Amino acid sequence: MVSGLRALRRRVLTPKVAETSLDVRGFHKKSPEAQEMLEAVGRTFLEGYAHALEARSVEDAESRLEQVAAPLRGFAYEGAGMGFAMLDGLPFGHRHHVADFLEGKAGRHVYMVYVGIGWAMARLPRFRWPKADSLDPLLRGLVLDGYGFHQAYFHTGRYVHERYQDPGFSWPDDASRSYSHHAIDQGIGRAMWFVGGTDAVKVASLIDAFPVSRQADLYSGAALAATYAGGADERELHVLRDRAGRFRQHLAQASAFAAEARVRAGLLVPHTAVATRVLCGTTPESAARITQDVRPSNPVNGDVPAYELWRQRIADEFATLGGVHS
Repeated sequence: MVSGLRALRRRVLTPKVAETSLDVRGFHKKSPEAQEMLEAVGRTFLEGYAHALEARSVEDAESRLEQVAAPLRGFAYEGAGMGFAMLDGLPFGHRHHVADFLEGKAGRHVYMVYVGIGWAMARLPRFRWPKADSLDPLLRGLVLDGYGFHQAYFHTGRYVHERYQDPGFSWPDDASRSYSHHAIDQGIGRAMWFVGGTDAVKVASLIDAFPVSRQADLYSGAALAATYAGGADERELHVLRDRAGRFRQHLAQASAFAAEARVRAGLLVPHTAVATRVLCGTTPESAARITQDVRPSNPVNGDVPAYELWRQRIADEFATLGGVHS
């Protein structure tokens, strides 16, 4: 009976795989190879999401997630993060599924899990959103990034082509709320890598249509996706870097973040090394180490959240090193 309820829960709550098709989404198709990669990411995300909803325990979910191929495993953990956050947001059962998940192997994928929480927020009523103070104060920005990605991915016309910003967005409920739109834009920029089909020219053109005040965050998001998900060769990454112009250090910061996520999880892949070489001027291991060297020890700095302080420090490091100007 319990197993049947888990299977029903999975069928009711899991989006259809067809929703990740570029044809269904109306996203740009650069090449068959890029299309297959992007659709594989979507399928793997939903696979991880379904594992969380149907799992008998965290350990059961882990055993399934660990079987996913290394290049895609992080996306499976991201999907599972959404799944467990959805369970936390339901009106029955306990509300520590995500916390329990992060106590195990998911701790190596904490960045991806936090992004997954943001996906869940986009599908839950606001009164069921997690309390901001229940989450790591340094990583809360990643939750907002996940929310922004979801909105741009599933509501592309409004959030990308119409460049919408929600004036009533009210999470978190503290002094750092004024920063929320920046983190959401980073997620929108990350989604643009998918919307633009990993075509650097297309992605840059989408970003350049936004107000200049939003472009640093959008380019940052695109660079993170280009480094973590891949889909572009060295020449195309140079195009992205050149089109970013004065926002190059934001590309470097985000690329380093992506490298840290892969290095931390032990999922380093060749395209990440290509991206950090072009966008950071160094190796993934060195880029990841820089993110940890400047990681803040305090949760907030006035109304500037520690997450943004961390991003600024990383960007400044790459500007000082000169790699982003070569």
